[in-house]
Amino acid sequence: MDTWILAGTIGLILALAVSAVFSLAETALSSLSPARVETLVKDERPGARHLAKVMARRAEHINLLVLLRTLCEVTGTALMAAVFVEAFELQALSLIAAILLTAFINFVVIGVLSRTLGRQNPYSVSLAAAPFLLGVNRVFGFLARGLVRAGSVLSPGRGFRDGPFASEIELREMVDIATEHGIVETDERRMIQSVFDLTNTTARAVMVPRTEMVWIEDSKSAGQATSLCVRSGLSRLPVIGEDVDDIVGIVYLKDLVAQTYHDQDAGRHTPVTEVMRKPNFVPDSRLLTDLLEDMQRDQVHLTMLVDEYGAVAGLISIEDILEEIVGEISDEYDADEDQPIESLGDGRYRVSSRLPLGELEELFREQSYEGAHHGEQKDSSRAESGHGEAGHHERGGAGSWEDRSWVPERATEIEFSEEQHDQADTVAGLGALELGKVPMPGAEITTAGLHLVFEGGHNKKGRYIVKSAVVSRVAPGEEQAAEESAEAVGQAGSGEAAPRRDDSAPRPAVGQNGEGD
Repeated sequence: MDTWILAGTIGLILALAVSAVFSLAETALSSLSPARVETLVKDERPGARHLAKVMARRAEHINLLVLLRTLCEVTGTALMAAVFVEAFELQALSLIAAILLTAFINFVVIGVLSRTLGRQNPYSVSLAAAPFLLGVNRVFGFLARGLVRAGSVLSPGRGFRDGPFASEIELREMVDIATEHGIVETDERRMIQSVFDLTNTTARAVMVPRTEMVWIEDSKSAGQATSLCVRSGLSRLPVIGEDVDDIVGIVYLKDLVAQTYHDQDAGRHTPVTEVMRKPNFVPDSRLLTDLLEDMQRDQVHLTMLVDEYGAVAGLISIEDILEEIVGEISDEYDADEDQPIESLGDGRYRVSSRLPLGELEELFREQSYEGAHHGEQKDSSRAESGHGEAGHHERGGAGSWEDRSWVPERATEIEFSEEQHDQADTVAGLGALELGKVPMPGAEITTAGLHLVFEGGHNKKGRYIVKSAVVSRVAPGEEQAAEESAEAVGQAGSGEAAPRRDDSAPRPAVGQNGEGD
């Protein structure tokens, strides 16, 4: 019996000690800055390269540490109970005493001491632990990944791809709490959340698609390129060869002006190929954070995106990436362009057909958020601001989404299903998914507590297509009836239904192929 008690005590001490080490490494790893780690690699600090590999998959390693720490804590609790039962032979009291003592030790040693040391010395601890983490992840990483997926399946709603233990999740919650207490303004909260979203957003999600690109042929002159820049309001244009997949260069308005300003013929006899610069190509699956770093390093403002088959998928500029953080950036050339989100009052919004589903969720999440915290001021705000006046919204920018006077008293949070997120990226894609075919102006759908009516407009080629949708909440209990009605209307709307709105009167189209003076 004495031997068993001694062995159990030794095992208990080892389990709690190892658990404290795992907690120490977890806290240290959560406190690291990727930029500082890159600096350590450049300084050739011992262990820095291993740490950089860990940081590349930080969430996965944190998940593994949480799993191992949990196993050690459970083992320690079981050993503590076994030792107490053997030593005192009072099973009920021994179990209670073992649980209380284990909880006390876990809180003091693992919860406070190890975490404090981890936050005080994050880099030294992480540098020492990195080689061990890489080795353990090779052996047990699959187990942590499998359990995270299993937990996500069992969890209601949409789970987190990297698990719920990553420090980013904690920071998001801290931002939300700070907003609730008035420490962080709503617009500041949205900007901070946008920075987090940037790390998981691909270039494909924000690019100018191939069908909306304005380009010029390599056979045109610098004068024609200048004319196209002036008419389109663009300062950079792709130069194509045989077709749009053959991008031979990028021409800058600044270079065109410098080339043609002193020419007597205004550059009409100067080939655009003499002025263009070398194009830059990246996969459309590249993350925006990595792409922004690449563009800053290479000092380029416009990058061509190619898909998995090597075809040109679209283009993206630094402005497009920055707009994901600060909101839409409009200049004098953008004044007449349709805004991605336009408030119509009474809780209705006109949104672009290219609006990402995540931003549509965020729009109505913000609406509910403001309604919950400012419900007492709803009636007075209506009287002061003039309820029902339509206002323009610039995505994510300061002063956006200002009409929040209409918020249902029992509004539920809007969240699309995992299948909808996997199969559709935009509002137009959602319509195609729900209808089973390409939506036409007049089509209606009801899904995820929202009712959408698609509207038409002319694209740059003069074709009449779906350009926007009017979105409103469906009151609780009315969604099923609305779905049945929307299904019938959608069948007619996707056929010969008349468009609900056509405020995009035909305008002189900007030449897609650069035909000009």
